[in-house]
Amino acid sequence: EWPLRPGKQVIICGFRSYRNEVVVEPFHPHHNWVVGRNGSGKSNFFLAIQFVLSDEFSHMRPEQRQQLLHEGSGPRVVNAYVEITFDNTDNRIPIEKEEVTIRRVIGFKKDQYFLDKKNVTKTDVMNLLESAGFSRSNPYYIVKQGRINQMAVAPDSQRLKLLREVAGTRVYDERKEESLGILKETEGKIEKIDEFLQYIEERLKTLEEEKEELKEYQKWDRMHRSLEYTMYDKELREVREKLDGIDQQRLEEGDRTKDLHIHLSTTAAEIKFLERDLKELEIKGATKRSERDQLAEERQLQIRNRAKLELDLKDLSDIVDDDATTKGSSAEELGQVEEQIKTAQATLDTVVPQFHEQKGVEESCNSQLRINEQRRAELYAKKGRNLEFTDEKKRDEWIRSELKSYGSNLSNKEEQQKSVEKEVADTKEKITSIEEDIKERTDNLEERKKEIEETNKELGEAKIQRDEVQNKRKDLWRQDSNFEQSLSTSKEQLDEAERQLRSTVSKAFNNGIDAIKKIVREKNINGVYGPLIENFKCNEKFFTAVEVTAGNRLFYIIVDTDKTASQILSIMNKNKMSGEVNFLPLNRLSYKEVQYPTSNDVISMVSKLEYNQIFKPAMETIFGKTLICRSLEIASQYARNEHMDCITLDGDQVSRRGALTGGYYDKRKSRLDSQRQVWYWQAKLQEEEANAGKIKTEMEEVDAELTKLVSGVQKLETKQIQLRETYERQKMDVQNLTVERRQLEKHLDSKMKTKLSLEGDLTALRGTVASLQQELGTELLSQLTEDEQGEVKRLNKDISQLQSKIRDSLEKRSKLEVEKNMYENLLASNLFKRRDQLLSNIDELGMSERRQEFDSKGAEFEQATTGMEATKKRLDWLEGEMEVYTKKCKELATKIENKLSKEREIQDSIEEESKSMEKMANKRAVKLRKKEEVMRKIRELGSLPADAFEKYQNMSTKELWKLMNKCNTELKKYAHVNKKALDQFVSFSEQKEKLIERKKELDKGLDAIKNLMDVLEHRKHEAIQLTFKQVSHFFTEIFKKLVSGGTATLVMKRSEFDEEGSSLPLVEQFTGVGIKVSFSGKVSETKEMQQLSGGQKSLVALTLIFAIQKCDPAPFYLFDEIDQALDPQHRKSVAELISKQSDTCQFITTTFRPELVQAANKHYGVIYRNKVSHVQQVSMEEALDFIEDEAPDK
Repeated sequence: EWPLRPGKQVIICGFRSYRNEVVVEPFHPHHNWVVGRNGSGKSNFFLAIQFVLSDEFSHMRPEQRQQLLHEGSGPRVVNAYVEITFDNTDNRIPIEKEEVTIRRVIGFKKDQYFLDKKNVTKTDVMNLLESAGFSRSNPYYIVKQGRINQMAVAPDSQRLKLLREVAGTRVYDERKEESLGILKETEGKIEKIDEFLQYIEERLKTLEEEKEELKEYQKWDRMHRSLEYTMYDKELREVREKLDGIDQQRLEEGDRTKDLHIHLSTTAAEIKFLERDLKELEIKGATKRSERDQLAEERQLQIRNRAKLELDLKDLSDIVDDDATTKGSSAEELGQVEEQIKTAQATLDTVVPQFHEQKGVEESCNSQLRINEQRRAELYAKKGRNLEFTDEKKRDEWIRSELKSYGSNLSNKEEQQKSVEKEVADTKEKITSIEEDIKERTDNLEERKKEIEETNKELGEAKIQRDEVQNKRKDLWRQDSNFEQSLSTSKEQLDEAERQLRSTVSKAFNNGIDAIKKIVREKNINGVYGPLIENFKCNEKFFTAVEVTAGNRLFYIIVDTDKTASQILSIMNKNKMSGEVNFLPLNRLSYKEVQYPTSNDVISMVSKLEYNQIFKPAMETIFGKTLICRSLEIASQYARNEHMDCITLDGDQVSRRGALTGGYYDKRKSRLDSQRQVWYWQAKLQEEEANAGKIKTEMEEVDAELTKLVSGVQKLETKQIQLRETYERQKMDVQNLTVERRQLEKHLDSKMKTKLSLEGDLTALRGTVASLQQELGTELLSQLTEDEQGEVKRLNKDISQLQSKIRDSLEKRSKLEVEKNMYENLLASNLFKRRDQLLSNIDELGMSERRQEFDSKGAEFEQATTGMEATKKRLDWLEGEMEVYTKKCKELATKIENKLSKEREIQDSIEEESKSMEKMANKRAVKLRKKEEVMRKIRELGSLPADAFEKYQNMSTKELWKLMNKCNTELKKYAHVNKKALDQFVSFSEQKEKLIERKKELDKGLDAIKNLMDVLEHRKHEAIQLTFKQVSHFFTEIFKKLVSGGTATLVMKRSEFDEEGSSLPLVEQFTGVGIKVSFSGKVSETKEMQQLSGGQKSLVALTLIFAIQKCDPAPFYLFDEIDQALDPQHRKSVAELISKQSDTCQFITTTFRPELVQAANKHYGVIYRNKVSHVQQVSMEEALDFIEDEAPDK
C-alpha cells in the first residue's frame, strides 16, 4: 500500500490554465472526487499529474512546450512547474525519507526534474517511480477522458497488443532484436572464414610444387652464407682491433681533459674570490664616492651659506654701528633737552608762585568785591522798601520769605562746598597714588630691561649649541646614508647567493623549505634546526665529495623529534601548502660507531665535517658510512673489502653494493659553495646592521638632544617675546598714568576754583542773611540810618579800591599767565615729548636684538668656517681613500683579467681536446657503425650450417671471393624460385588450422544464439499465457460484481495455420483477444463485443481496465469521467467497486454523476475565474448541488 497520505499535496504553477501557484488541499488516502465545469481546468489538473508521472510528455518540441505554459492576460509566463509530494513512511521509494517530493519544471528551452529540490535526470525519476509501482508496461493507472470509448471499440488485435504490454514482452522483444543482430554478424564472419579457407587450400597446392627447386637452391645458399659469414667475421675482427686502439687513445685524452677541468675549476674559484673582493672594494668605493659627492654638495652649500653669513654679518655690523652712533647722538641731544627742561622748569618755578600769588590776590579782591557789592545792594534795597511795602508786617513777611529762601540756598552751597572739598581731597589722593604707581612701574621697567638683555644672551648661546648639534646630526645622517647603501648592496648580494643556492634544487624542495620556515615563524615551533646544509661546514676541497654523497639530502630538515615533524606535516596538509619535505628526527635516527680503516689513502667523510654534536645522529646517518679515497682504484678496493661507500675528491662513487657512478662535476655550481656565500653575506649583513644600529642609536640620542635644544630655544624666544610685550605694556602704562596725572591736576585746579567761588558765595549769603535778620522787626523807614549811610559811603570807597586793585592784579596775572603758559607748553608739548622720545630710542637701542643677532651671526660664521675646514679635510681624506681603492680595484681587475685570460686558455685547450675527442668519437662512431653493420649482416645471414664457423677460416680473401663467385653463378640458375615458398607453406598451414578453430567457435556461438531466441520466444509465450489467464480470471470476477448474474470471458484467438508442425513462432500464432459476455447469465444470450450497446461496451471496457489494474496494481489511480456512458445501475456498481478497492489504494476521479460523488471520501472543486483555474475543497452537498446543476439532461 502506498497512497498519497493526508498532509501531502500537489502544487501547480504556470501550467496550462493554472497561472498562479495553486496548492491543492491534502488528499484523502482513499477516494477523492474532483468536480468542475467544462473548460474550468479539471482535465488540466489530471494532465498536470500525468505530466510528472507518465512517459507521455517526452521529447517535446519548443512549440509543444509552449502549449503547456499558461497563455492569458498579464505578463508572459516563461516557466511552469508541477510538484507532487509522496508519503514514504513504508520506504517503498528507495530513499531514506518519510516524504519524497518530485517536481518537473518546463520552459521554452528547458525541461528539468527535481527530486527533493535536487536536479536529477528524467531516467532517474522514471526508474524511481517504476520501482515504487508505476509500471510503464501498464499505463492504465491513468484513464483519461474518452479512453473507455477507445477501449470499447478497439479491435481484438489492439486488445492483444495491450495484453502483451501488460505481460512485459517488450523486454523479450528487445533481447530478441539484440540476438538477431549478433546472429547476423556471426553468419557474416563464418562466410568470410569459408572464403579465406578456400583461398588457403589453393595456395598450399601451388607451394607444394615449388618445394623441390627450393631444396637445390638452399644447398648453394648455405654455402654462400657460410662464405659471407667468414668474410664478415674477418672484417669484424679488424674493426674491433681499431676500436680498441681508439678507446685507449680516448682514455689518455680523457685524463688530460680531466686535469684541464681541475685546473679550470681552481682558476674559476680564484676568479670568484677575486671578483668578490673586487665587488667589496667597489661597494666601499661607491660608498666613499657617494659620501664624497654628498660632502662636495654640502661644501658648496657651506660656501654659499658662509658667503651669505658674511654679507649678513657686514650688514648687521653696519646696523650695529649706526645704532651706536644713533644712541650717542640721542644721549647727547637728551642732555641738551634735559638742560633746556631744567632752565624752563626753573623759570616756570619762579613764574608760577607769582602767578598764583596774583591769582590769589585777584580772587580775594573779587570775593571781597562781591561781598561789598552785595552789602551795598542790600542797603539800597532797604532804603527802597518803603516804596515796596506799606507797613512793617508785609516787609517782615517778605524778609522771612527771603530768609527761608536764602537758608535753602545756603544749605545747598554748603553741601556743594563739602562735595567739592571731598572731591579735591580724593583727587589729591589719586594723584599721590598715581605718582607712586608711576615710580613703581618705572623701577619695574629697568628690571624688565635687564631680564630682556639676559634672555637675549641666553638665546644666542642656545642657538649656537643648537647649530652645533645640527651639524653633528648631519654628519650622522651622512654616515647612516652610507651604511644604508652598503646594507642595500649586501642584501642584494645575499639575495643573489640565496637564488644561486635555490637554483641547485627542485622547486618542490624550495616550496617545502619555505613552507616550514613560515610555519615555524607563525606557530613559534621549537626544535626545528633547518636544512642539513645549514648545519655543518667543511674544507672547500671536500665540497664535491660531500655534495655527491648527500645529494638532495642536503636539504632534508633536521628536527628534534618525530612529533615535531608530524606537527609540521599536519599543518602543511591542513593549510594545503605545496612542497616536498623530508625530515631527519634526531630522536629516531640510530647509528653505530664505525671502525674506519687507518690508511693514508682513505679518510672518513664525517671526520672532515664541522658541526654541533647534537646533530651527530643526522651526520652519521648521511655521511657515516662513506670514505673519501685518493683514487677510483683505491675506492673500488675499499668498497669491496670494507663494505663501505667510497668516493673520490672528484665525485666518482663506488657503492658498497658494487655500483660505480661518476663523470664530470661542474664545481662552479657547487651547493656548498653557494651556502658558504650565503653565510658570508649573512655575516657581513649582520655586521653592517650592527654598525647601522649603533649609528641609529646615536642619531636617536642626537635627535633627542636637538629636540631638547630646539625646545629650549623656542622657550627662550617665547620668553623674550613675553618680556618685550611686558616691557612695552608697562611703558605704555607709565605713559597713560602720566597723562592721567596731568588730567587730574587740571581737574584739581578746576575744583579749587570752584571751591573759592563757593566760599565767596557763602560769605555773601551769610552777610545777606545777617542783614535781613537785623532788619527784621525794625521800623520801616524811608531813609537809611546815619550808620547805614556811612557804611554805604565806605562800601563805595572800598569797592572802588578793590576794582582798581583787581585791575592791577589782573594785568600782572595776565602777563604771568602768558609766560607760565608759554613755558608749560614748551615743556609739555616739546621738551617733555622729545625727552620721552629720546629716552625711548635709547632704551630701544639698549634692548635691541641687533647686537645679539650680530653676535649670533658671528658665531654661525665661525661655525660655518670650521665646518668648511672639516668638510675640506674629510674630502681630502676621501680623495686619498678613493685613489687607494681605485688603485686596488685596478690591481684586482688586472689579476681577474689575467685569470680570465688563463681561464680562456684552459677553455681553449679543453675545446681543442673536445674537438680531438669529438674526432675520435666520430671515428669510433664510424667504426661502431661499421661493426654494427657487419654484425647486422651476420645476423641477416640467419641460421648457418654447423661447419660455417670453421670450414673456410683458413682460406685467404682471394680464395673466398673465388668460391663466392661460383656460388653466385649457381644461384642465378634458381633466380625464379620462390625463396619463401617453405615459409609461406608453413604460414598458410598455421593460418588454416587457426581459421578452422575459429569457425568451430562461431558455429557454437550461432547455435547458442538460436537456442536463446527459441527460449525467449517460449518465455514470451508463457508470459502472455500467464497474463491472459490472470486478466481473464479478474475480468470474469469483476464483471460478476458489476453485473449481478452476468458472465464474461476473454477468448485468445489464434491463427488459422495454428496446427502441428506450423512454422510460425509461438507468439505470432496469437491474433487477438476476443470478449464474450452475457448480462443475464444465460449461455444462449452470450454476445461478442460488436453486438453490445454503447453503455454495455463501456462497462465491458471498464471491466477489462479494472482486471488489468488488479493484475498489475498501482499505488493510486486517476479516472477522468469513466462513467460517462454507463447506465445508472452500472454506475452505482462501479462506484461500489471503486469504494471497496480504495481501501488498499487511492483513487482520484471526476464525473458528472452523483453515484461516484456519494462514494467519495473527499471532494474538490475546480473554479475558472479571470481566465485562471483554482482548486479548492468542497463539501459533498456542494458537490451534489453542482452535479444537479450540471446534469446532462438539464
